[in-house]
Amino acid sequence: MDRMLAIRAFSQLGQIMSSIGKSEPWKGFTVGVTQEEYEALDQLVDKAHIYNGWFTSSSVRSSLLALGSQLNEQNLIQWTANYKYADDPKTVMVIMAGNIPLVGFHDFLAVILSGNKVLAKLSSDDNRLLPELAKMLFHFAPELSSRIQFAPGMVKEFDAVIATGSNNSMLYFESYFGKYPHIFRKNRTSLAVLDASETAEDLKGLGRDVFDYFGLGCRNVSHLLLPSGFEINRIFEGFYPYSEVINNNKYGNNYDYNKAVYLLNQIPLLDNNFVLLRESEDLFSPLAMVNYHFYDSEQEVQNYLNAHKDDIQVVVGKKYQAFGTAQCPLLTDYADGIDTMQWLGNIADS
Repeated sequence: MDRMLAIRAFSQLGQIMSSIGKSEPWKGFTVGVTQEEYEALDQLVDKAHIYNGWFTSSSVRSSLLALGSQLNEQNLIQWTANYKYADDPKTVMVIMAGNIPLVGFHDFLAVILSGNKVLAKLSSDDNRLLPELAKMLFHFAPELSSRIQFAPGMVKEFDAVIATGSNNSMLYFESYFGKYPHIFRKNRTSLAVLDASETAEDLKGLGRDVFDYFGLGCRNVSHLLLPSGFEINRIFEGFYPYSEVINNNKYGNNYDYNKAVYLLNQIPLLDNNFVLLRESEDLFSPLAMVNYHFYDSEQEVQNYLNAHKDDIQVVVGKKYQAFGTAQCPLLTDYADGIDTMQWLGNIADS
């Protein structure tokens, strides 16, 4: 099977993902599937919250749209052009997290387009969407069925591992899979650097970076670096359009719990009834809370970024990634800064 066949299949899938992400009706057989198949996937999206309360229809559709918008032939050809395609495919087990919908899709895509075989170990929190998308891929390119497998239980036959999990999971990953070629990913988070020149639209975009997927992703902003004298109320104004997050029971419970704990410990908080702001230099913050601290010079900003570089996934700001785009990575935006495609090419030669 050549790479171009896989690219065409993913490009066709991308059209469907984008269309469902936009809540569009079936457009006819040009999408490559029947109306029944299309609507079955659409219904799966609407029912995702039954199995995982974080996976609201809007969150799943946001993920499908962000991923699907990248899956067109031009993007995929440009992305893969400088990477080797495996003549001797290796089986790569991809252990996926389940914090946000389809969080492991990029690894899944990279393994296939590198010419290797993917053995996907799905999180119980997100084990329905990707298999359904794979069925559509098999429809577009039946040859892919020999390169995609989902692992229901214990796995023994594989050549390399990509694993994403918590910091505690690292001990498990190292113990069981450390002898194989591997990429292990632990907890990371993202932050925003403001300089006081931000417009209201910028701060609304910052709200999206904070609240997309309820703040559960490593690309969600959990810390703000603010210039001294910055008016905090401007942050709350930017966040206000996302106030509906509090209506999600799981998010609301986290908000109530963290508010109670910090107030009982007499730790000052700023509160707008759906998110808490705490002045602290801690990079990581609990769910439904955003930490912030002030800086006086650009050097202070760089010192903070350097001190936390191993824990930062994305930096948002005027001089960094654009506000509102933290959860819209490009194909070349590799997690943890590790070029997955290059790594996959190297294991294919081993």
